[in-house]
Amino acid sequence: MQATTIPGMFLEVCNRFSTSPDKIAYSRKVNGIWQHVSHNQLFNDVCDLANGLLELGIKAGDRVGIVSENRLEWIIADFAITGIGAIDVPVFTTLSEQQLAYVFNNCEARAVFVSNKLIAEKLQRGRASIPSLEVVIVMNADVPISQGMLHFSGVAELGQRIPEKQRVKRFYDHTSNVQPEDILTLIYTSGTTGNPKGVMLTHDNLLSNIKASLSVFNLSANDTFLSYLPMCHSYERMSGYYLAFAVGGTTFIAESIETVAENMKEVQPTIMTSVPRLFERIRLRIEQTVSRESGVKKHLGMWALKTGKRHVSGNRTPASNLTFTVARTLVLSKIRNRIGGNLRFFISGGAALRYEDGIFFKALGIPILEGYGLTETSPVLTVNREGEEKLGTVGTPLPNVEIKIAEDGEILARGPNVMAGYWADEEATRAMIDCEGWLSTGDIGVIDADGRLRITDRKKHLIVSSGGKNIVPLPIESKLQECKFINQIMLVGDGREYCTALIVPDQDAVLEWAAQRNLPTQNWDELVRSEELFSEIKISIGSLQTGFAKYEQVRRFLLLSEPFTVENELLTPTLKVRRNAVLAKYSSQIELLYQSKK
Repeated sequence: MQATTIPGMFLEVCNRFSTSPDKIAYSRKVNGIWQHVSHNQLFNDVCDLANGLLELGIKAGDRVGIVSENRLEWIIADFAITGIGAIDVPVFTTLSEQQLAYVFNNCEARAVFVSNKLIAEKLQRGRASIPSLEVVIVMNADVPISQGMLHFSGVAELGQRIPEKQRVKRFYDHTSNVQPEDILTLIYTSGTTGNPKGVMLTHDNLLSNIKASLSVFNLSANDTFLSYLPMCHSYERMSGYYLAFAVGGTTFIAESIETVAENMKEVQPTIMTSVPRLFERIRLRIEQTVSRESGVKKHLGMWALKTGKRHVSGNRTPASNLTFTVARTLVLSKIRNRIGGNLRFFISGGAALRYEDGIFFKALGIPILEGYGLTETSPVLTVNREGEEKLGTVGTPLPNVEIKIAEDGEILARGPNVMAGYWADEEATRAMIDCEGWLSTGDIGVIDADGRLRITDRKKHLIVSSGGKNIVPLPIESKLQECKFINQIMLVGDGREYCTALIVPDQDAVLEWAAQRNLPTQNWDELVRSEELFSEIKISIGSLQTGFAKYEQVRRFLLLSEPFTVENELLTPTLKVRRNAVLAKYSSQIELLYQSKK
């Protein structure tokens, strides 16, 4: 790839496949049918929209928002905005009216693309707080528009009024004016506290990360991708969107997170980017299906899974190799086909991958390549390589990235992928990046003897007990989540004598368990408060934490019937627990945990 900007990459790839009308760039479902888009069609759609934006007066350097779920129009808008040198500002659709107003006022957006009526109405209600906003562009054609609004198709039609040769030349001229050091996008960090900050990522930031990733991943135009993570997040923006497009791969856009499993069967992707939660859900669903079988079928399934896990863990002999071959032929290959038989590997990020999930998928012949990064680093810093993956680590640095561990254990990073800074916040930028270009990640980690990075926790999440003991919550929480009855868990204990935990039970596992014991299952709240469930989880926790120091062990816990979600503002849009918000909401119950003798 010779391109030095994202618009340059877009033109390079489109030109490469301009004589291949059957080559699919993107595909999405319309009325239940997958509809394909060629590179030529994509180029024309992007060129039309880019010229339409120019007709509206949008120019290089202007900020243009995108508030939409993943869809083809998101991609067209992104390439059109950045193609004319403007800066796009994509955000999550779950943001509230006040959050949308804050972001778009902070960046002084002149235009915002929205997908549907609900988001349009949220934005319109907060419009008085965004004096810079001139036009709201709605993707869905059936949404009524009022003054200051246009339909997506209407903006494209503005561009189509310009004669084709002039339209294409105008687009090419603007793309050629874009420079590598220009800001490509502002990605606002969700933040667990305070207002979000706009991360300024340049064209060079993203392209340096794309090129470095291509040097360690075996990807080609023959690969098929299934994209379901939000494209507004830096992880999917680079790994599942730009990276896939750069190699000329075909990307299918999943209908929703609820349909991912079904879409995987339909599309049969070769590569998928994901977060650990999907792997856990798939594993639990398969294990539950096997456990519900009867007789020989159940015995064979459980034997095959156990054999596969033992084999990929490294305990191999000639006899065990033969046993594994039998297990793979009879059972494991069939399970793999159910979730997409062509998968070569998953790329995992966003949170820590659980060991049992990594082992499970490796036994199926689908390795998970876990990586690590931040929005501020475009985002990838380290990743496990195919065939060299080491569970429990996030791999080694990309070729153009430097990693070191500070004296206090914090991970520091440096490279061409490090952000230009925070939008209109020099103080925060200086606090994040030192004079030598080292970025403070806020994560604690170690580099093992093989040069692989292992994340132990967030620096700000460290718990210091009243006795002065430093406690790292993440490995404790991850270990306790091996209990099949635990869906979410948050450790508590800062400034306290001992650790407690807030636990959200896994509803499917608990209901199945309750039914087997003839316990009433109609009232979830009552079931969560039951002595039987409390005792079951207490026994499981006790057996799981024997390897922890006494001061790290959870002595008491509270079961919560309400999960941590984005909607109740206990999770960020990237599904990280807002610890301070959780502590505030359950402060009185937490106090009782330190008083109760239960």
